[in-house]
Amino acid sequence: MRHLADGSWKFVGYEGLASHGGVIGMLIAIWLYSRNTKVPVWVVLDNMGICSCITATFIRLGNLMNSEIIGKVTDVPWAFIFQRVDQYPRHPGQLYEALSYALFFFIIYGVYRRKREKVGTGYFFGLCIALVFVARFLIEYTKDIQVDFESGMLLDMGQLLSIPFIILGIATMIGGKWMGKLGARVD
Repeated sequence: MRHLADGSWKFVGYEGLASHGGVIGMLIAIWLYSRNTKVPVWVVLDNMGICSCITATFIRLGNLMNSEIIGKVTDVPWAFIFQRVDQYPRHPGQLYEALSYALFFFIIYGVYRRKREKVGTGYFFGLCIALVFVARFLIEYTKDIQVDFESGMLLDMGQLLSIPFIILGIATMIGGKWMGKLGARVD
């Protein structure tokens, strides 16, 4: 749905799901899965944290191929021209994210190989979302405005929505008594 200038709404078709909404949907699905299978939720979340960055890599490469989430006009030598959009060279924000997420996958997997005992503590889940959403926050500076109301904002909606995920990721990595209340092993 799109809000029109005359105050009415118009159905414009199905559009992409923001990564923030996707993470919330994934968390609900994991909670339901854990509840039904009796597998501790933090074990599932940590395993997802270990592998999900590679999935995010391919999602952003798909966004690149579909000319979605385009970057700001730039003169950097590696700029892309998204012919479906216009003829201006733009930051390939999708590629920046894809490369970041691929790097994060190898970092998290390397940590996992040395610290397998941390699976089930929330550490890998926290590391994953902290890294992904810090990158997302920073890379948003290279992206074009996606909705008109973001014009003139200090931080865009993607950045504002990333902040709670960054905080959650750091808090989950640190752990503590509150993690025990949520079912995780407390270090």
